[in-house]
Amino acid sequence: MSDVLEGKIAEENQTIDLDDLRKKFDTEARYRELGDWQGMLITILAVSMSAFHFYTSGFGLLLALQQRAVHLAFVMALVFLLYPARQSSPKDKIPLMDFALAAVAAYSALYLVINFNELVNRAGLPTQMDIVMGFVCILLLLEATRRVSSPILPCIAIFFLIYCFYGRAFPELFQHRGFSIKRIINHMYLGTEGVFGIPLGVSATFVFMFILFGSVLEQTGLGKFIIDLAMALAGHSTGGPAKVAVLSSGLMGSISGSSVANVCTTGMFTIPLMKSVGYQSHFAGAVEAVASTGGQIMPPVMGAAAFIMAQFLGIPYIHVALAAIVPALLYYFAVMIQVHLEANRLGLKGLPKEQLPKLVPLLKEKGLLLLPIIGIIYFLIAGYTPLKAAFNGILISIAVSYFNRDTWLTPKKLAAAFENGARGAIGVACACATVGIIVGTATLTGLGLRIASAVVAIAGGKLLPTLLLTMVACILLGAGLPTTANFIVTSTMCAPALFQLGVAPIAAYMFVLYFGIAADLSPPVALAAYAGAGIAGADPFKTGATAIKLALAGFLVPYIYAYNPILVLVNFTLGRFAMSVGTAVLGVFLLGMSTVGFYKCPMNPVFRIVALSGALCLLIPGIYSDLAGLSVLVVLHILQAAKAKRLNASAA
Repeated sequence: MSDVLEGKIAEENQTIDLDDLRKKFDTEARYRELGDWQGMLITILAVSMSAFHFYTSGFGLLLALQQRAVHLAFVMALVFLLYPARQSSPKDKIPLMDFALAAVAAYSALYLVINFNELVNRAGLPTQMDIVMGFVCILLLLEATRRVSSPILPCIAIFFLIYCFYGRAFPELFQHRGFSIKRIINHMYLGTEGVFGIPLGVSATFVFMFILFGSVLEQTGLGKFIIDLAMALAGHSTGGPAKVAVLSSGLMGSISGSSVANVCTTGMFTIPLMKSVGYQSHFAGAVEAVASTGGQIMPPVMGAAAFIMAQFLGIPYIHVALAAIVPALLYYFAVMIQVHLEANRLGLKGLPKEQLPKLVPLLKEKGLLLLPIIGIIYFLIAGYTPLKAAFNGILISIAVSYFNRDTWLTPKKLAAAFENGARGAIGVACACATVGIIVGTATLTGLGLRIASAVVAIAGGKLLPTLLLTMVACILLGAGLPTTANFIVTSTMCAPALFQLGVAPIAAYMFVLYFGIAADLSPPVALAAYAGAGIAGADPFKTGATAIKLALAGFLVPYIYAYNPILVLVNFTLGRFAMSVGTAVLGVFLLGMSTVGFYKCPMNPVFRIVALSGALCLLIPGIYSDLAGLSVLVVLHILQAAKAKRLNASAA
């Protein structure tokens, strides 16, 4: 990147405090800033956690309950040491109470490891000490989750625990007879149905290793390389900086899995560049937010929810990643089309080529940094487990870093990568463990099936109203829950309603995943959009509204594959698949024309409505609707081309 561009970025960012911005919108960034021996203690604990997971992923996992218990012990200890109980608490030291809570919380999880053989021998017959330790573990887990995320998820978990118990007192209201505290704790703590269920199991294996993989890649300088690569590929084209934002944020988001963190990372480069060529502030912030959010649905890595989806479906993770390719590409194609049309509408040009990195020299210098990602894809396709693929990816990352002096992973950088990896896994782990209570309630009481039946009944047994109700539930839950927790809750409570109406399971799970992620863009919460607005210096609500417009295709694509699951590779045939993808691409193109209001020249309101109608026709499966949509596209192309020719002639 040239000195001129770096100067523009520095000038735009000089009034922005990135740390304050992240802490405002990302609760996981509100940790204590510790020094001296306390800071060293955190480093040792975090590096030890990463080393444990790295070793077990390469040389053999512990038994499921033991692996998950050790994982949770590390996580809860780090939460109580890193995160204050209140925002007003001191941020530069750890109180004695939090040291005590960290020790007790860690022991309550490790109790299952220390007494594992005895617990197996008396399965179903817990002692008084088992129940006490279970109560302590659940209580401290809820507090840890409150500290690292928000009170909403713990409150939801408490409601479900009350539901488990109070059916005894109000069986007609709660539709079950209720369970004793002993039975509830036995179910939630002493087995793999509750806290230590599938969600935490995924966090303790696949998710942690991919977070660690991303952290190691970050230390090699991959983030800056991806931005430079996107600049070299698209920076010179019409509206180049916005296309750079879409490309770089999509690639980084696929690895990081966090919308807000991705906005704050790549947005510090891309948003000032977009503003420098003439994009309005709110549009620049919205583009970055939409591109960063979509990274959670972009293969090959995707977010943590994809690994949980694979476990719920009982299929290899690579099948989930392959199924996500077309929907993710449609999402990013829609954003790319809109930024291109917006640039044409405003007459914006790309950046001068002399200010951009040169592609060939860039690839020669740092192209090897892409090998770990290519390696991950290869290992997944070759049939390796995601755990082994991530382990090998980390080894490749370490090896390729030594081919360039600037990317060397020195012992200090490697320790920083292991520490940051552990820190980055805390929020996901707490969410997975807490949501395990909700999943455990569903298995203990049969609540999930009751909710599914109620949703279908309210929707009158029709698919479209059921999809709409599910979408609203996902967005509302996403307003207060992390993406992973949101996906687990909605897949447990809402997806079964879609199953009852014949939606393919992978399409149903992808549906709830998309709309759970959409909450990061949807006001009034819209954390990713507001973070983008903070960097851009724009109005948050205007940025959020623009982000929704840009992501409109993302809101429609899930409906397409709910009705036409061939887009997620269900009942795959090459001919039907090619036709479905082709019409979806054209439909997304028409949708972009409608939302921006420009194609070759400005479009009047009537033409925009016609374009929207044509887009819907192309997105709805069916030969007649496809023909109608194609007709609209052809007619609009002819009319807009003729209008543009007249305008150019009169201007000349």
